[in-house]
Amino acid sequence: MSERIGIFGAGGFGRELVQPLRLAHPEAELLFIDDTSEGECGGLPIVRLDDLSRGDRYLLAVGDGRIRERLDQRCLDAGLVPHTLIDPSARIGSNIRIGEGSILCGNTLATADAEIGRQFQCNWYSYVAHDCVIGNYVTFAAQVCCNGNVHIGDFAYVGTCALLRQGAPGKPLVIGEGAIVGMGAVVTKDVPPHITVVGNPARPIKRH
Repeated sequence: MSERIGIFGAGGFGRELVQPLRLAHPEAELLFIDDTSEGECGGLPIVRLDDLSRGDRYLLAVGDGRIRERLDQRCLDAGLVPHTLIDPSARIGSNIRIGEGSILCGNTLATADAEIGRQFQCNWYSYVAHDCVIGNYVTFAAQVCCNGNVHIGDFAYVGTCALLRQGAPGKPLVIGEGAIVGMGAVVTKDVPPHITVVGNPARPIKRH
């Protein structure tokens, strides 16, 4: 029996994962998991979580880290196995630790000596530089520049084309748990937990 890999979520990001999955696992049976839809999407069947069997693998194509955590637990409770997807065009350097279920899309980069948590999403052309520590359920939109010695808390979201200034050994730039960095923001100083920052230089606009 061929390996089965389910993509949880049949939205745009889920559809983008089909081609790299096919390249990396040409013999695998691919499908979408969606408890609110049925039929097919992009030529792949849409099934419910209950239709999968213990030992099947899953990817979470959901941008919100908190929702991703809940879905992750549901899949684990059902006996499924998290699948880590690294696009063939991604470049992974030395001493990079990547948590289970993470997705590194096309032309992403992790350079050296970085620790990446569970269910990280790194969208197209984003990078994680040396000595960074990325928490669990963190999301990078496209073209995020995460320079060296940056520490990012669980559930943080970093928007498209945001730039995170390089920290220093023993004094990293810190993005707090659940923080949101807006599109195109230039972050030059620490961002507290559960704060949204925007602009250049990035400034807080609300607590959430």
